[in-house]
Amino acid sequence: MALDVQRIAALAGEYADKDPREILKLALQEYPGEIAISFSGAEDVVLVDMASKIGGNFKVFSLDTGRLHAETYRFLEKVREHYGIPIEVYFPQPEAVEKLVREKGLFSFYKDGHKECCGIRKVEPLVRALKPLKAWITGQRRDQSPGTRADVPVVQLDPTFGSPERPLVKFNPLANWTSKQVWSYINEHRVPYNELHNRGFISIGCEPCTRPTNPGEHERAGRWWWEEETQKECGLHAGNVR
Repeated sequence: MALDVQRIAALAGEYADKDPREILKLALQEYPGEIAISFSGAEDVVLVDMASKIGGNFKVFSLDTGRLHAETYRFLEKVREHYGIPIEVYFPQPEAVEKLVREKGLFSFYKDGHKECCGIRKVEPLVRALKPLKAWITGQRRDQSPGTRADVPVVQLDPTFGSPERPLVKFNPLANWTSKQVWSYINEHRVPYNELHNRGFISIGCEPCTRPTNPGEHERAGRWWWEEETQKECGLHAGNVR
């Protein structure tokens, strides 16, 4: 039986300091067949690796914005083959993309900000991906963003895509981990990763909106680098922005 929504806050406290595998095990046990891992980067593939070893009935989905690096597409295929699991890929609605490009061109986000483009290419597809689910799993870490992720709990009611009529539970098993712990796990368990990481890319999104980071920069400095630091969320985790 799925978790009673009234217990979510208590579980967030109970599991706050537990190992990610324990949090993931809880998630997979409570929502068999109704939960998915949102997959795109290094943290997410760690979760896929852990979940594959725990076992259970879960889905994996990814959002293809149509503007990803070629290396990212190769990474998605590598993960699919390595774990022998299907990855459900969601694409933006072509009519919405065509309208945006027709009216504003291919690079409107440099002038207007990234939210409109991300809304079309990422948020709307995510809404479709989450529609059949009761819970989802993300690779968010508290130290990823200085302004938007410092308070991410290990489990929560999704404040963005859930509602009182249709509550959606969001698990963030790696909330307490650091980048160093993620990469220690990747190296120790020989987990596949995006080859762009070898070229200075730490946080990887769409090709026009991602650059390598410089020494001493925060890991998300390479995302939407032309925008204000504390608003660097694409909309998938908009509930983090206050």
